[in-house]
Amino acid sequence: MKAGRRGILGGVAAALLVTGCAVDGAAGPASASPRAPDVTPTAPAPARTAQGTLLVADFDSDTVTFVDPRRGPIDSVEVGSAPYGLVVGEDGRAWVATAEGVAVVDTAARKRVDRIPYETDTGPVTTGEYRGGGMGIALAEDGRHAYVGVNVPDGEGVLEVIDTTSREVTDTVTVGRRPFDVDIAPDGSEVYAMNHDSFDVTAVRTDTLKPRRMEVAPYGIEGGLGSWLKPHYAAVREDGKLLLPFEGEKLAVLDPRTGKVAIESMTANTHQHGATLTPDGTLLVVGTGPIGADDEAPSLTIRGPEGDERVVPLGGAHEDVAVSPDGRTAYVTGGFTREGSWDGITVADVDSGETRRLPAGVRPLGIVVL
Repeated sequence: MKAGRRGILGGVAAALLVTGCAVDGAAGPASASPRAPDVTPTAPAPARTAQGTLLVADFDSDTVTFVDPRRGPIDSVEVGSAPYGLVVGEDGRAWVATAEGVAVVDTAARKRVDRIPYETDTGPVTTGEYRGGGMGIALAEDGRHAYVGVNVPDGEGVLEVIDTTSREVTDTVTVGRRPFDVDIAPDGSEVYAMNHDSFDVTAVRTDTLKPRRMEVAPYGIEGGLGSWLKPHYAAVREDGKLLLPFEGEKLAVLDPRTGKVAIESMTANTHQHGATLTPDGTLLVVGTGPIGADDEAPSLTIRGPEGDERVVPLGGAHEDVAVSPDGRTAYVTGGFTREGSWDGITVADVDSGETRRLPAGVRPLGIVVL
């Protein structure tokens, strides 16, 4: 996650009222005064977006919403149908994966500056969990390329590469089905697409764009498209390994250099989606809620670098998570991809586990901290 550098800027303009002309400090007669120029007052410049503001993708709308983490929504910007994932660069521009293309938003000025259509044919623009178009999205460390996972209904997904300067799609690479999440290796050498419906991860070299696919299926692949036991989101550790949580029971640790998967135990016992890492390596994982009779309610798992876990209960379904730059506060979106979502986020104190609810957008999915 990249934090934007922001300031609060306000402008106040006033007309200059001229009542006379002074010579050596003495006022001349009114009849001798030159005519004052006509001055049209200008409107105050809009406030700039403050650092620490949240930006969420409104999956049941065509907007992204700017959210003050203390008070709630402050503004929204139209980006395109059913926005899903989003990422922001050091220049303050957000790249938003919608059903229609990747929208580019100037987060300081709070306005859309472009929308880049996909090269891939994804069929008619629709909404809902299985809609075609962009899902996961990531940005290169140098900001020169964005990588978006594009869902193609009833077909293999595609990773589209966008040149952020020309704002054009320059390459496409076939990946797996329904690329829920897209992440980048710490050294920038590879991009990873988490392919939900094909039980695998596609690694794509950023220099050659050569792909390779690695199965990540700790429960097996029985059930096919009807299975719940699939990869969703991942977090990438500093050592380059991918952490993929499954059902609050298993953490799949994928080494992309070898394709091998190690399994570690988890304790939340609930269906899991969003994942991110804090600066000290603590893993945060969103439990969306039960999919079976024995599953527990929604939760946020806080897993230390050594594997110790605390499970914080969450009221209602949730989807994705972002963390403050200091690692002390987690922001969990309430816009679950399936039924049961709500229009807000849960703010959780990572140390104490205390939570509070905040209104935020319309079925918010992706989230970043500006």
